[in-house]
Amino acid sequence: MRIELLTAPGCPNAAAAKKVIIECLADLGIEAPIRDRIGAYSSPTVLIDGIDVMRGDAPPVGEACRLDLPTPQRVRDALHAHASSNTGRPDRG
Repeated sequence: MRIELLTAPGCPNAAAAKKVIIECLADLGIEAPIRDRIGAYSSPTVLIDGIDVMRGDAPPVGEACRLDLPTPQRVRDALHAHASSNTGRPDRG
Protein backbone atom coordinates (compact mmCIF):
# COMPACT_ATOMS: atom_id res chain seq x y z
CA MET A 1 0.00 0.00 0.00
CA ARG A 2 1.39 3.39 -1.00
CA ILE A 3 0.21 6.29 1.17
CA GLU A 4 1.24 9.78 0.13
CA LEU A 5 0.61 13.19 1.61
CA LEU A 6 1.03 15.89 -1.03
CA THR A 7 1.46 19.41 0.27
CA ALA A 8 2.52 22.80 -0.99
CA PRO A 9 5.34 24.51 0.91
CA GLY A 10 3.98 26.17 4.05
CA CYS A 11 0.54 24.55 3.84
CA PRO A 12 -1.28 25.41 7.08
CA ASN A 13 -3.28 22.16 6.92
CA ALA A 14 -0.39 19.75 6.30
CA ALA A 15 0.18 18.76 9.94
CA ALA A 16 -3.54 18.18 10.56
CA ALA A 17 -3.83 16.03 7.43
CA LYS A 18 -0.85 13.91 8.48
CA LYS A 19 -2.37 13.49 11.95
CA VAL A 20 -5.60 12.23 10.35
CA ILE A 21 -3.68 9.64 8.34
CA ILE A 22 -1.69 8.45 11.37
CA GLU A 23 -4.83 8.15 13.50
CA CYS A 24 -6.72 6.27 10.78
CA LEU A 25 -3.85 3.83 10.27
CA ALA A 26 -3.77 3.20 14.03
CA ASP A 27 -7.57 2.76 14.20
CA LEU A 28 -7.42 0.10 11.50
CA GLY A 29 -4.25 -1.57 12.78
CA ILE A 30 -2.44 -0.93 9.50
CA GLU A 31 1.31 -0.40 9.48
CA ALA A 32 2.42 1.45 6.38
CA PRO A 33 4.82 4.31 5.73
CA ILE A 34 3.49 7.74 4.79
CA ARG A 35 5.43 9.40 2.00
CA ASP A 36 5.51 13.17 2.38
CA ARG A 37 5.81 15.04 -0.90
CA ILE A 38 6.22 18.81 -0.90
CA GLY A 39 5.82 20.69 -4.15
CA ALA A 40 3.33 22.37 -6.46
CA TYR A 41 0.33 20.32 -5.30
CA SER A 42 -3.26 21.00 -4.38
CA SER A 43 -2.67 20.92 -0.67
CA PRO A 44 -3.19 18.86 1.33
CA THR A 45 -3.95 15.80 -0.76
CA VAL A 46 -3.98 12.26 0.60
CA LEU A 47 -3.37 9.51 -1.94
CA ILE A 48 -3.82 5.78 -1.40
CA ASP A 49 -2.07 3.99 -4.28
CA GLY A 50 -2.37 7.15 -6.38
CA ILE A 51 -6.08 7.71 -5.73
CA ASP A 52 -7.22 10.92 -4.04
CA VAL A 53 -9.29 9.94 -0.97
CA MET A 54 -11.56 12.96 -1.40
CA ARG A 55 -12.23 12.59 -5.13
CA GLY A 56 -11.88 8.88 -5.81
CA ASP A 57 -9.66 9.47 -8.82
CA ALA A 58 -6.38 11.11 -9.76
CA PRO A 59 -5.43 14.14 -7.66
CA PRO A 60 -6.15 17.67 -8.84
CA VAL A 61 -3.35 19.40 -10.69
CA GLY A 62 -1.70 22.64 -9.64
CA GLU A 63 -0.68 24.38 -6.47
CA ALA A 64 -3.67 25.58 -4.47
CA CYS A 65 -5.23 25.32 -1.03
CA ARG A 66 -7.90 22.64 -1.04
CA LEU A 67 -11.34 23.35 0.28
CA ASP A 68 -12.17 19.64 0.47
CA LEU A 69 -9.72 18.73 3.21
CA PRO A 70 -9.15 15.03 3.86
CA THR A 71 -11.63 13.85 6.49
CA PRO A 72 -10.99 10.98 8.89
CA GLN A 73 -13.97 9.08 7.48
CA ARG A 74 -12.75 9.36 3.87
CA VAL A 75 -9.19 8.36 4.81
CA ARG A 76 -10.44 5.44 6.92
CA ASP A 77 -12.80 4.29 4.16
CA ALA A 78 -10.02 4.41 1.54
CA LEU A 79 -7.58 2.52 3.78
CA HIS A 80 -10.18 -0.08 4.71
CA ALA A 81 -11.26 -0.59 1.09
CA HIS A 82 -7.66 -1.01 -0.03
CA ALA A 83 -6.83 -3.42 2.79
CA SER A 84 -9.96 -5.48 2.07
CA SER A 85 -9.34 -5.67 -1.67
CA ASN A 86 -5.71 -6.71 -1.24
CA THR A 87 -6.02 -9.38 1.44
CA GLY A 88 -3.49 -12.09 0.76
CA ARG A 89 -1.64 -10.13 -1.91
CA PRO A 90 1.94 -9.00 -1.36
CA ASP A 91 2.53 -5.31 -0.77
CA ARG A 92 3.54 -3.56 -3.99
CA GLY A 93 4.21 -0.15 -2.40
